[in-house]
Amino acid sequence: MAEIAPGAVPSPNIWNSPQVYEVENRAVDPDGLIEAAMRAVRPWRGATVLDLGCGTGFHLPLFAAEAERVIGVEPHAGLAAAARRRAKDLPNVAVRVGAAQALPLPDASVDVVHVRWAYFFGPGCEPGLAELDRVVRRGGAVFIVDNDATRSTFGRWFRRSLPKYDPDAVERFWTRRGYTREPLMIRWSFQSRDDLAAVLRIEFPSDLADACLKEHEGLEVDYAVNLWWRCP
Repeated sequence: MAEIAPGAVPSPNIWNSPQVYEVENRAVDPDGLIEAAMRAVRPWRGATVLDLGCGTGFHLPLFAAEAERVIGVEPHAGLAAAARRRAKDLPNVAVRVGAAQALPLPDASVDVVHVRWAYFFGPGCEPGLAELDRVVRRGGAVFIVDNDATRSTFGRWFRRSLPKYDPDAVERFWTRRGYTREPLMIRWSFQSRDDLAAVLRIEFPSDLADACLKEHEGLEVDYAVNLWWRCP
């Protein structure tokens, strides 16, 4: 069994099915709308970037192309090892095992934080937010990408999978902590229906995944997300 950093919140989709999650990563936001929105707030050229919950390191090369230094932190040691392999030819990238609540980083050592669907889902993530306040330098920025359950095809599926999810409570949580909401409409774009089916089955219960597949034609899914950001 892989080593897991103490306090980590399980992420069943990538922890249990990293190869399928790789397919999902390739399908998400092919137009780069998330990165464009981040750049408009705080570019990372010459900066130190923390990719928190980096998984297998899918986004590390993107940041490494411009940043001075990139640090991936991932609580699952097996995924962190895969991220190191991915970044082996990128001298400005380091990957460490750690949890959001206890970052293996010094105070005021990071300029830009990127967190995508990892740990920060609203109420309950306060310990991780306190750690971000500790490690981000003045003039830096924190970016947290989360699902917008109020709209889009994916948003409707998400609400069906988690009927008790309260998007209004989540929005109040972030707003009270000084975060700004940037609503984005991105898309999934798959190479085949088999890929779409595989990804649906790691994101949702099997009966819901099958229903979603039956009711949705084609290879693309409209997908609303919120980019929450704050410049400490």
